[in-house]
Amino acid sequence: MVVRPRWQWRLVAADGTDVERPGSPVFLARFEAEQWLGEHWRALARQGVRRAVLQNDGADLRPAVELPAD
Repeated sequence: MVVRPRWQWRLVAADGTDVERPGSPVFLARFEAEQWLGEHWRALARQGVRRAVLQNDGADLRPAVELPAD
């Protein structure tokens, strides 16, 4: 059985709390996760997300991506 890494974004509000909605899908490739953020960052920023932290199998990777305020 092949186990593939799982990638997703932990979305963070300006006050440092995790944003539950909207949520990030889970991806099987880092490229797909990065592409998704590139396509959706404006909508996420409008919904109050200020930082996106890429996670690999639940572990945060640094640096975080800062999203501009609307």
